[in-house]
Amino acid sequence: MARHVYRCPLRWADMDAYGHVNNVEFLRYLEEARIDFMFRLAPDEGAAGGGTSFAGGSVVARHEIDYRRQLVHRYEPVTVEVWVTEIRAAAATLAYEVKDGPEDGGAVYARASTVIVPYDFGAGRPRRITAEERAFLEKYLGPPPAGRGERGAHGEPGEAAAA
Repeated sequence: MARHVYRCPLRWADMDAYGHVNNVEFLRYLEEARIDFMFRLAPDEGAAGGGTSFAGGSVVARHEIDYRRQLVHRYEPVTVEVWVTEIRAAAATLAYEVKDGPEDGGAVYARASTVIVPYDFGAGRPRRITAEERAFLEKYLGPPPAGRGERGAHGEPGEAAAA
């Protein structure tokens, strides 16, 4: 199973009053990785003669995030791995791990998923996934992240990011 790897820079404004990256910023990191995956990478790897049409329209139907540990602001980028866990007729589920790279120990800060829906903005309604889009997504198909929803040693969900 292939995973798309995006190196996401941390910005000073990402830090909150508690001295660590705010939980809302994680959604931005997921968005940046998803955009890189679907709009930059997909056209190059799509079917011959035009790639996929995700750039023509898709919407987010759902986000789910499990915060595993605090991410303190730093100058090194964080790694966001993206892959596909489910492909349906008119939706796909992407999984993510926000973590350090292997050279930095690989600590996982968050595991997440996003349901995306291809959308026809002209008609104002969802559309089906095309054969080209499905072929692209299948290259990244794999299992959900290990440990999603697991509890820590004392029953707590782990170090949560600040609200």
